[in-house]
Amino acid sequence: MNMPLMGTYNHTMDAKGRMAFPNKLREQLGPDFVITIGLEGCLYAYSREEWEKFTEKLSTLTGATGKAAIRKFAANAIIADCDKQGRVLIPANLREHAALDHDITVIGNINRAEIWDSIRYEEQDSKFSDEELSAVLEELAL
Repeated sequence: MNMPLMGTYNHTMDAKGRMAFPNKLREQLGPDFVITIGLEGCLYAYSREEWEKFTEKLSTLTGATGKAAIRKFAANAIIADCDKQGRVLIPANLREHAALDHDITVIGNINRAEIWDSIRYEEQDSKFSDEELSAVLEELAL
């Protein structure tokens, strides 16, 4: 992946659990990207290269909590299989994890895409104020 994943895309999910995955992000992620559970009630979508980096770091975890985290991410991971219309079927367990129903927001988040229920995404996004963003940028000296 050369260019960071970015942008916000609004789509819908049909009754069968299929959603049109944004073409721009799909091109960057590649033909066989991985979707798994994410934090804060979303799904993560990784390119094959980024998934390998993520799982290498994940595999260094030890102890019961580490093993449980590895199991959770790996057991819920799928290879996205887009149809000719660019739609991907999100399995029921992943739809349930992210509370995906109809209105979907997909965002680029630098090294991965995130798939959100639109209302949940708006709630999360509104929690982070301009003041907090400014403080983060100051910390980075930007």
